[in-house]
Amino acid sequence: MMAKEKVCGIITPTNTQRNKIADGSNGDVASEQYHRFKEDFGLLKDMNGDAYRFSLAWTRLIPTGKISDGVNQKGIDHYNQVIDELLAKGLTPYVTIFHWHVPMALDHEYGGFLSQRILEDFKDYAELCFKEFGDRVKHWTTVNEPHMFTNGGYAAGVLAPFRCSSWQNMNCTGGDSATEPYTVPHNLLLAHAVAANLYKTKYQAKQKGVIGITVDLDWMVPYSQSEKDRAAALRAIDFRFGWFMDPLTKGRYPLSMRTHVRGNRLPMFTPEQSKLVKGSYDFIGLNYYTANYVADVPEDQSLNKSYLTDALVNKTGTC
Repeated sequence: MMAKEKVCGIITPTNTQRNKIADGSNGDVASEQYHRFKEDFGLLKDMNGDAYRFSLAWTRLIPTGKISDGVNQKGIDHYNQVIDELLAKGLTPYVTIFHWHVPMALDHEYGGFLSQRILEDFKDYAELCFKEFGDRVKHWTTVNEPHMFTNGGYAAGVLAPFRCSSWQNMNCTGGDSATEPYTVPHNLLLAHAVAANLYKTKYQAKQKGVIGITVDLDWMVPYSQSEKDRAAALRAIDFRFGWFMDPLTKGRYPLSMRTHVRGNRLPMFTPEQSKLVKGSYDFIGLNYYTANYVADVPEDQSLNKSYLTDALVNKTGTC
């Protein structure tokens, strides 16, 4: 049995592969919220909704990702209209700062979240959001689902930026599934902490909002009541949920990850970084999807090193 991690969703370019869709349609025009948000919010209010969670687009506000290159006033105006319309309808805005949209210019310049150079650019982006919208937005999420972004984009190669090891034969755009899936979430956690610290020290007292992070989780159930399968289920939770919760609450990664991710592939927080990340939230959002049975898999030294195999588990399910 091979240890493995599964990922939701393979991206298909429907505008060029219409044979993949039953009626030949594509996703070029989808919900059209940019043009129809007032109508959408009216429908939400008619359904007795009281809140709306949405994500800001970094490049809509700062086209190059660097605030020194200038901001897009039309993007700021659009989000102001969205927020004002929500409030006019009696709907509370819940705003996510980063939902997987790394500006391409930063990806080309230094690899996006593969580099800690992104921390300063992310801080500038977050501060622009607080300055422009914080007088009305009182619920901020820094990063949405760092695990999904990391696993799909840097381990399995099925989500942007489609990076993974060449041995996976996934036609990836470069990458290393043994190291990058640990580098990226490390920098995501630091970016979250930097933005949260900025908000708490500079804006929270005046704007009176709260800030946190949203993580995703599948629960893990032992395939059998054997000691090995019970340990595997806990290990699988660590590699999905504890990966982020332990740094946020303890300032370090779970022991199981520090034990099984060998060869200096798992970054460590400096004492200063640990202090910054630990407790860096007013709330933690949880996106819960499903549950999986988990079985232990014996270590096989012949396997390629990868986040997909490091946990030494085999999971059921499609995600």
